Amino acid sequence: QVPLAESGGGSVQSAGTLRLSCVASGSTADRPCLGWFRQVVGQERAGVAVIDRDGSTTFPDSVKGRFTISKDNAKNTLYLRMNNLVPADTAMYYCAASRANRCIATMISGRTMSSRFTYWGQGTQVTVSS
Repeated sequence: QVPLAESGGGSVQSAGTLRLSCVASGSTADRPCLGWFRQVVGQERAGVAVIDRDGSTTFPDSVKGRFTISKDNAKNTLYLRMNNLVPADTAMYYCAASRANRCIATMISGRTMSSRFTYWGQGTQVTVSS
């Protein structure tokens, strides 16, 4: 098991910025693909960013240019910086880890599949007001 714990969520106004953090309490050496997902009640959990072992990143069009994913291996920490937030970004955000050797293996038709990720954090709520 690789326990994950998110933090940094909260309430922010439109055009604001938040940075989420996810700390892993175990080694992620065998979980080379890391990602962030978000979910609204009644909707599917959607991937918003993934990062490979080599640092390569992928974003869906909905957040491209606004969100940045990064990691600090020495601190076992994953980050998601969200700029220019809009109300549509309101959701519960989760960090996750996959056994996939490359993040491309977690995707189908350009979408990151939550089913390809083995470990999940408890989630942190992000609320964006207009």
